[in-house]
Amino acid sequence: MIQPLLHQARIILIDDEPAFRTLSCEWLTQEGYQVQTGASLAELTKQLSQFDADLILLDLSLPPHFNPQHTLSALPQLIDRPVIILTGHGERELALEALRQGAWDFLAKPIDPDMLAVVVKRALTKHLLVREIHSLKSDLAPTSALNRLIGASASMNNIRTLVERIAPTDVRVLVTGPSGTGKEVISRAIHDLSNRAQHPFISVHCGAIPAELLESELFGHTKGAFTGADKARQGLLKLADGGTLFLDEIGEMPQAMQIKLLRVLQEGSFYPVGGRNLETIDVRLVSATNADLAEKVRLGEFREDLYYRIKGVNIETCPLDERPEDIALLITHFLAQQAKVEAQAPKHPNSSAFNWFMQQSWPGNVRELKSTLDSVTAIARNGIITLEDIALLYPSASAHHPTTNHHQLPAINTEQTLDAQVKALEISLISQVLATHHNNRTHAAQALGLSRQGLLKKIERYGLSSKGQQ
Repeated sequence: MIQPLLHQARIILIDDEPAFRTLSCEWLTQEGYQVQTGASLAELTKQLSQFDADLILLDLSLPPHFNPQHTLSALPQLIDRPVIILTGHGERELALEALRQGAWDFLAKPIDPDMLAVVVKRALTKHLLVREIHSLKSDLAPTSALNRLIGASASMNNIRTLVERIAPTDVRVLVTGPSGTGKEVISRAIHDLSNRAQHPFISVHCGAIPAELLESELFGHTKGAFTGADKARQGLLKLADGGTLFLDEIGEMPQAMQIKLLRVLQEGSFYPVGGRNLETIDVRLVSATNADLAEKVRLGEFREDLYYRIKGVNIETCPLDERPEDIALLITHFLAQQAKVEAQAPKHPNSSAFNWFMQQSWPGNVRELKSTLDSVTAIARNGIITLEDIALLYPSASAHHPTTNHHQLPAINTEQTLDAQVKALEISLISQVLATHHNNRTHAAQALGLSRQGLLKKIERYGLSSKGQQ
């Protein structure tokens, strides 16, 4: 990937000796580079505004000052790309100072053409590789963040669309829904897709921290603020500065803390416990709760003014039994995830085991499904999860009798449209047959009576990608 790019690389050469500029330009052009030249820092600035260089060759002693220190002072503004310093006799110490300030390398005059070619190529190779890696990361980051929101249901499609649209903004978000439906996963995806992704994502479970400690945890404290405060400590609010503060189960926050949080959201500042120095912060707030906050407001258990401060955009998650078409995708995802952690081939449920998973109601939602998969996978042998394995942990599964030689269908749901139920059935059957045939897509297509290309299109449409396909 890098070699072809090198021959299109752009170089700016800045030196006050016309003959040296001409000769060096010829050498570099013969190597396949695009070269622009100049004789001063002012010309370098002008060149950069018109010619996005990948590398700069820079003489230390330039007009009108002919002062190397003046050139060195300009280095910090240039080192987003390699800068190779050109030095005359007796300027070695200055060259070393240039390296300390971020220059890539230095070459002493008179310069050998072969040495120039080697140093330039080495600097460009690393620079273009780093740039390509950064580009790939920026391309992949949004995709991977959205891909963590597993599901093909209308509910999950709506959530992905909302997350993608609101993530680049600073609007406050309230994620609501039953426990175990992935509210923190959604919140992390919002952070990872936001302009704050390079800053912290700080998660606080408002119900897990005792009320008397929550203020200190959020706001921090000074030394001696209370018994046991033997040293000052930053709070989670300050740690989240520049990033995202995620307040999980905010409905359980004590009312005294609700008032103090409201003040922070209004003013963007607070005092640590026991402190007199005002701290300022810039955070994006994402909150989550399984409680009905509107009802809590009506009952006087949650402040109305805080409710409207945190609400912003409301993302609501659905229980798993309302989106059965997502179960097969989650099974595939969690088994692949587990195999990656354990560095081994993924285990697969056989037909009867797969049907058992599909037919459970999962009151604990996605969290319960994952926990069950983890437990059953731990005792499965030979890479296959069987109904017998499940029955060891869940004895009621032994009463489950799959229909011989037939795929069992998801239960009829009269509240779902025909299209939604057909979609759920297709996902269920394809996932089941892929599991039975160890993700061999050719064999799975034959078993389903589809062409291989037809199966691939359905796999892509439903996000049923898997490792080791054939």
